[in-house]
Amino acid sequence: MRFKFLIGILFWVFATVQVSAESIRIVVISDLNGSYGSTKYSSNVHKAIDAIIALNPDLVLSTGDMVAGQRRPALSENQVRAMWRAFHDAVTEPLERAGIPLAVTPGNHDGSAYSGFEAERRIYADEWKSKMPKLNFTATGTYPFFYAFDIGAARIVSIDATTIGELDRAQMSALSTVFDGAGPARIVFSHLPLWPFTIERLPEIIGDPELEQLLDSIGVDLYLSGHHHAYYPGQIDAFSVVSQAELGGGSRRLIGTNQPGPKSFTVLEIENDGTIHVSALKGPDFTTVIDTRTLPERLNTPDRIIRRIDTVPSGDVMMKK
Repeated sequence: MRFKFLIGILFWVFATVQVSAESIRIVVISDLNGSYGSTKYSSNVHKAIDAIIALNPDLVLSTGDMVAGQRRPALSENQVRAMWRAFHDAVTEPLERAGIPLAVTPGNHDGSAYSGFEAERRIYADEWKSKMPKLNFTATGTYPFFYAFDIGAARIVSIDATTIGELDRAQMSALSTVFDGAGPARIVFSHLPLWPFTIERLPEIIGDPELEQLLDSIGVDLYLSGHHHAYYPGQIDAFSVVSQAELGGGSRRLIGTNQPGPKSFTVLEIENDGTIHVSALKGPDFTTVIDTRTLPERLNTPDRIIRRIDTVPSGDVMMKK
């Protein structure tokens, strides 16, 4: 395999982990919303943000569903704006005060491209255009939907995936060149996953082999997604796929399991040579690392087998101890 990927486990300790001076730390959060129209965030969200600030990462990524829209009948503009004010109060502004940039991608509950939610999508764009993070952008034409930026050794690309099914042709075309001139670590993040991770959301995926082939051809190392509400660091044939757990409501069961996993956020450590270390910190205190060995060795989905990263036989894939 062309990439270098290491997976964090129980013995990984932030205070003592040895990474190079050139490394960067990125935290990935997802699915923070509560019930439709809610302007309150759970204690888990507040505790997670406090823990993230204590880690002092270089960047936080959100893989969508920051507010609880997409209700039918649709919420009013005032209701949607109130939800965003609550999100900024709970998440955006504490991170901003700590000097930590936040880069987002739309979810179905905050920027849905389905018919009937055009106002919510417009508000999503308006909210984030006014809070554009100070990053080294390389493509911003459709921010905050499809865009790209460089940080450390990584180029990170947001794709707009809020509806089930194939990615639109405009984004496929943009993806074909967006990593030109990129560094050694190449990361894509979106709301919907390529392939399923949880039992309750089997059909709610992009499910596009052509997109998978394109990501392989342009050298993507890691695809981050939300929506399925369960942490799983996986590997398909060409690259790694990591599903994020939720911080809001509705934990779900990984395929082949009977119990939902804990709330958590994902941590990426990216070294100057492009090596990516992956781990997750679980609630309620968000200081305990999820032991990767407690997760299924593989997810047998209808279309793909997703193997746990540390079980893939490759010299570039190791357990970090």
